[in-house]
Amino acid sequence: MAMKSGTFLHDATQPPKSDRILPLFSLKGRTAIVSGAGAGIGLAIAQGFAEAGANVAIWYNSNKKALEEAAQIEKDYGVKCKAYQVNVTTWETVQTAVDEIVKEFNGRLDIFVANSGIPWAYKSFLDTPTDELHKLLKINLDGTLYCAKAAGLHWRRQKQEGTTVDGKPLENYSYGSFIATSSMSGHIANIPQQQMVYNASKAAITHACKSLAVEWVGFARSNSVSPGYIKTGYIPEDAKNVFKDKIPMGREGETGELKGVYLYLASDAASYTTGTDIIVDGGYCVP
Repeated sequence: MAMKSGTFLHDATQPPKSDRILPLFSLKGRTAIVSGAGAGIGLAIAQGFAEAGANVAIWYNSNKKALEEAAQIEKDYGVKCKAYQVNVTTWETVQTAVDEIVKEFNGRLDIFVANSGIPWAYKSFLDTPTDELHKLLKINLDGTLYCAKAAGLHWRRQKQEGTTVDGKPLENYSYGSFIATSSMSGHIANIPQQQMVYNASKAAITHACKSLAVEWVGFARSNSVSPGYIKTGYIPEDAKNVFKDKIPMGREGETGELKGVYLYLASDAASYTTGTDIIVDGGYCVP
C-alpha cells in the first residue's frame, strides 16, 4: 500500500501519457482473465476485451461450450483466446490456473474479471438448507476473493520488478485492473423473490473491491460492476412482469450492454477510477 503514517504517499500513481481518448481504450497486447465466461455476461465481457485487442483466457465450470466460444473469439478478433475449466471454490486451483495462464499468455497479467457466481433459488432464508447457503457463499464470495489474491500477487510483482514472469521487460503496462461482477442486489432488497444470502454476498463483493482499491494503490485498480436484470436465462418468467414494473427503461438488459462499462474499467481510460461500483440496471435503483 502506498501509505505512510496513516496518510497516502503523494504522486504514488501516474496519469496516462496519451492526451487522446480513443487510444486509452485499447487493450492491444494485454492479457485478461474472465471467470464464469462460458456464456452470458462473462462471455460478452471476453468478446468485448478481445475486440479491444486483448488476449483472453476464459474460465468455465461445467459449460464445455466455452471451448467453442474461445475458438470463435480467436477467429473473429485475431487474438489469443483459450478456455480453462477452473473451480473457483478452492484457493490452490485458482492460484495454479492464474499462474499457468500468465506463463502461457506472454508472461503477464493485466486484467482480471471475477465474474463467477450462482443465482439464488428464490427461497426464504429460514427455509433454506445451510449447505445451499454455504455453496453460494463459497462460489460468489470466496471465489471472488481467491481470484483477487491470485491476480494481485502478479500485479504487485510486475510493478516492483517491471518484468514478465520470465524476466523480459514488461511493455505497455501501468497498473493491473481487477473488476468483480457484483449486483444491484447488493444495493437493494429484490422483490418478489427472497434472496437475502445472494444479496449479502454481492454487497460484500462491492465493499471488498473498495477496500482492495486502498490496499492496492500503486500497482492495481479495483472496481465492481453491479448489473440489474440481464437476459441470462436465470430469471423465472412469472417474476419478469413484477420487476419490469420497477425498471424505468421497462425491460431487461442485454449482455452486450455491459461490454462498455467493463472495457472502460479494464482500460487506461479509467486510470483515475478505483474503488467505485457502477450500477447498470436500466434505472431500477433510481426511484
